[in-house]
Amino acid sequence: MSINALTAEVREQVDTFLQKQLSRHSINEPLTRAMEHGVLLGGKRVRPYLLMTIADICHGDKHAALAAAAAIELIHAYSLIHDDLPAMDNDDLRRGQPTCHIAFDEATAILAGDALQTLAFELLSESPLGGLNADRQLSMVNALARASGSAGMCAGQAIDLQATDQHVNETELEHMHKHKTGALIEAAATIGVLCGEEKAQKWQPHFKTFAAHLGLAFQVQDDILDVIGNTELLGKPQGSDTAANKSTYVQLLGVDGAQQYLNSLHEKALLSLADIPYNTAKLEQFSDVLLKRDH
Repeated sequence: MSINALTAEVREQVDTFLQKQLSRHSINEPLTRAMEHGVLLGGKRVRPYLLMTIADICHGDKHAALAAAAAIELIHAYSLIHDDLPAMDNDDLRRGQPTCHIAFDEATAILAGDALQTLAFELLSESPLGGLNADRQLSMVNALARASGSAGMCAGQAIDLQATDQHVNETELEHMHKHKTGALIEAAATIGVLCGEEKAQKWQPHFKTFAAHLGLAFQVQDDILDVIGNTELLGKPQGSDTAANKSTYVQLLGVDGAQQYLNSLHEKALLSLADIPYNTAKLEQFSDVLLKRDH
């Protein structure tokens, strides 16, 4: 099974929800179109799938999980729009489509990213959020904010920019990706548990550990695919990291070494689920499909 087939149902639910919210919240048509371009033109929906699957495993509130899944995808989409900008990675292609600043213009792309970010927190802070109490909802907002900012994704992006044209060791590379890629994936797991029943909350660290290993393995796989994948399947130029002189796991370990590291992280992710007294078969399947994808 492909990752797109596995996440299809969640993707349809989240995209329908997002389309409705974008129509409801925006008053400027060019800005709305740029936001839609950034968040609705494809994507595997890895983070929403992880969040909603964990929420379901933990017998969670379905309305809250859907809103939270949409929120985390909005943050991810905003980060990609800004990541592609000329001042950052200067990419022309994303998900097989022109990047937002190419399809529109640089100023509109910046504003679209800003608007997607703020919409994420608007959705997550609306009251009521399903059947969740205010304390649980506040914890979800806090988890997403911490994962998105200067202690999470933005820090990882800053480290990545500083590391361009520099030689970094494996420890430094792991530190960068745990923040740039891993922080939002860990937040998806944490928020998924927060949507769940009270007795599930004690297992939050176990789900978060699973997500931490999965997130790093996901990045290692991306580095491998940047070398051995093809542009049509990847939806972005193959070899773009190499061309930009980015530090990658393939650069440090070689393709075979990176694959061995990925396999080790996958094993650790699965082991972290062992003590959880819920049926985690869907997470095991998800990790298998995600880490064996070809794009």
